[in-house]
Amino acid sequence: MKEQTIKKAVELVGIGLHKGVPVKMRLEPLPEGSGIHFFRSDVGVDIPLSPENVVDTTMATVIAKEGFKVSTIEHLLSAIHAYGIDNIRIVLDNEEVPIMDGSSIGYCMLLEEAGIHKQEKAKRILKIKNAIEVKEGDKFVRLEPSNHCIFDFSIHFPHPAILTQSYKFTFSTKNYKEEIARARTFGFLSEVQYLRSIGLALGGSLENAIVLDDTNILNKEGLRYKEEFVRHKILDAIGDMSLLGIPLLGTYVSYAGSHKLNHLLTKKLLAEEHSYEIVELKEESEAKELEQAYAIQGN
Repeated sequence: MKEQTIKKAVELVGIGLHKGVPVKMRLEPLPEGSGIHFFRSDVGVDIPLSPENVVDTTMATVIAKEGFKVSTIEHLLSAIHAYGIDNIRIVLDNEEVPIMDGSSIGYCMLLEEAGIHKQEKAKRILKIKNAIEVKEGDKFVRLEPSNHCIFDFSIHFPHPAILTQSYKFTFSTKNYKEEIARARTFGFLSEVQYLRSIGLALGGSLENAIVLDDTNILNKEGLRYKEEFVRHKILDAIGDMSLLGIPLLGTYVSYAGSHKLNHLLTKKLLAEEHSYEIVELKEESEAKELEQAYAIQGN
């Protein structure tokens, strides 16, 4: 099982969800062992993907270096992770990743256009050995040992269109595209005025989010999945966990998890080395076993 990058550079222009300004984004291949890097072409700053570079988790995951940031990275990272890409450069001419339609399916299509290139270096996987958890009141995020990559998420909102939702997702590229990628971000009309007063959700609309008033979903087309709200939380969690910089083998369990709790979990995990081991997939038998469990599909 080898590291992967993309075959060719691809680009698009879109709007940032929170700042509401046009952003040009270009995805470029990187050599093996490089990892994932964001590059702000407007200021010439490279920001490696790392929990240490996270500076904000209010409504989105934000990384920064030298005072320059990149916001709303989780949807793109979720798709990159789903395609098993280890090395890639994300070039942006502004501070926010384009929101697309509020899901990650547009990024999936972009990555398929780029193609997946298998490299020579053996892939490494972070395997959970002991359960580890972060809590905040009744909210929690937890990682447990498993021979599969599973995301098991539950939420509750006192809104008639949401209430209590749970979804258990067993990871594979195919399953991700079918079950998770089309789930959109969501927000409440009652919060929009406040969010915009603090400089957030300026680019939000019915074209890139599910919007709810006190009782109904305002999007005329309705939901894409019955449990679209909790499925989007899984989409976010996959993106946030990719801040580890290495594929995860284990079960992620959460009730009402958030970008903040996901970030705290990645930091706690890396600080407690007894909780995990790094497995380098050099042996063919070992690679096949974990490849089947993780089910990354290249092309």
